[in-house]
Amino acid sequence: MDEDLKIIKEVYDFLEDRKAEDIVVLDLRQHANIAEYFMIATGANKPHLKALHDGLQRMFKDGGFKGYHKTGVPESGWMIMEYHGIMVHIFERELREFYDLEKLWKDAPQIKPEEN
Repeated sequence: MDEDLKIIKEVYDFLEDRKAEDIVVLDLRQHANIAEYFMIATGANKPHLKALHDGLQRMFKDGGFKGYHKTGVPESGWMIMEYHGIMVHIFERELREFYDLEKLWKDAPQIKPEEN
């Protein structure tokens, strides 16, 4: 399995286990140069966003993933973590609907990590 897909699967499983909603993975490799993949998930509320973000940060640190970046705070309703060309966007529902990254990148194929 490709290294990126292993990381995506690990992040996907983490988000799914912690009850993130509507997890989508977009393959941007042929469509953008800002990232290779977007992972998009919805948190139920600000405390849930914080728990997802803090948990991902712990997972990256504990897994030895050096060089990850993060931006945003739970109060903003949108937080991003980026590692190795994989951008993980965690939104509150209203902001996810407003920014609609899936529509913005509608030409990018969705991948299903649970099938890999």
